[in-house]
Amino acid sequence: MMSEEYKVLDDLHYTEEHEWARVLEDGTVAVGVTDYAQAQLHEIVYVELPEVDSEANYMGVIGAVESVKAVSDMNCPVAGTVVEVNEELLDSPELINEDPYGEGWIAKIRPSDLDGDKLNLMDAEAYRKHVAEQEH
Repeated sequence: MMSEEYKVLDDLHYTEEHEWARVLEDGTVAVGVTDYAQAQLHEIVYVELPEVDSEANYMGVIGAVESVKAVSDMNCPVAGTVVEVNEELLDSPELINEDPYGEGWIAKIRPSDLDGDKLNLMDAEAYRKHVAEQEH
């Protein structure tokens, strides 16, 4: 499979571990796993969500995604407080496979140091290169 087949959105920030962050209009940050990550996991059967009001550390584990192949920790691309979780994933974890950047979001975080965290994240171009390197 060529890396061009994986969807990478230009308006997101990415981690080396294949999580994404989207800054929303209200200043919170939606987070999830990338198209590449869901493709590697294959069929996602369960999602462990973080607790609302829990503290998230930069690149700390905030949940897990379980597929028929493996269980993978979900790391948080920004530090802050969890303000909302996507409870639809409890009944429909396949939303991550179907729409990882939309309906498949995992949590929303009120960031404590967004500018600092963004310095450590990749833009879309850097992430595309990262995925291409993973493929070789």
